[in-house]
Amino acid sequence: MSNKAVPGSKSLANKIKQRRTELGLTIEEAASRAGVGTKTWCRYEAGESIRQDKVKGICKVLNWPNLIASENDVEKNISIADYRKHEAWSNYLEKTFGKIAAFSFAAGSDILYDQITDDMQELTKLPKGSHIGQLNCSYLADMLPPQFLMHYDYEFLYQMQCKLEQLRNFSKTGIPLIAHSVLEELIIYLCNEEALILLESEKESLASNLKDKKYTKDWIFDLFDDMDIVTCLYSNLYLTTDHIYHFSHWNEIQFYVNS
Repeated sequence: MSNKAVPGSKSLANKIKQRRTELGLTIEEAASRAGVGTKTWCRYEAGESIRQDKVKGICKVLNWPNLIASENDVEKNISIADYRKHEAWSNYLEKTFGKIAAFSFAAGSDILYDQITDDMQELTKLPKGSHIGQLNCSYLADMLPPQFLMHYDYEFLYQMQCKLEQLRNFSKTGIPLIAHSVLEELIIYLCNEEALILLESEKESLASNLKDKKYTKDWIFDLFDDMDIVTCLYSNLYLTTDHIYHFSHWNEIQFYVNS
């Protein structure tokens, strides 16, 4: 059975080459990180088609949320205004932190949901108890806190996906989006990180949409009232089991609890 392929194009080839250059990668380095041969990568930059099973690795290397498949797709600019109809658009985030914050959660939640789904599907092919660090290619393995990598198994991803869906459903009600647990903080934080990548990759098409006096890149920390999610989980600290940000406490209700 043949693999489906993403059609190649001159536009896509130029974008791949330009992005690789921006990241300071040689063809050999990019190919190695993507899990393809050097000649294969050269063919991508020459405009040849890309096998579907190689797309994820290429996007990961280039730090792209997805792959623009054709010149026609380039013309389809992302509109923040259109995202107001999104099922996860939060009027609370828009009013409090600006339209880009609301866009970031809505768009980022889509990307995160898809990445969780992809890793869950891959884990079903491995023995029970396997974790995402054992997958050939996983965005989440690079995004989730590294100390607890071996805890990110199918059951955890299922829990994470359910919590993400709850937050998406809650956000559209217009009620303040508040994280009561570390897991909820982490999910909202990751949604924003996904969106920052998207905003950067689409900054030309979004240029006219990015004027927002309320928005700052630190809005996520204003929402949490601190930077503990980064300080505790992404600053090379070793957390003991009694620390509130240790994996064993991620699902506990700890923040903004009425006494």
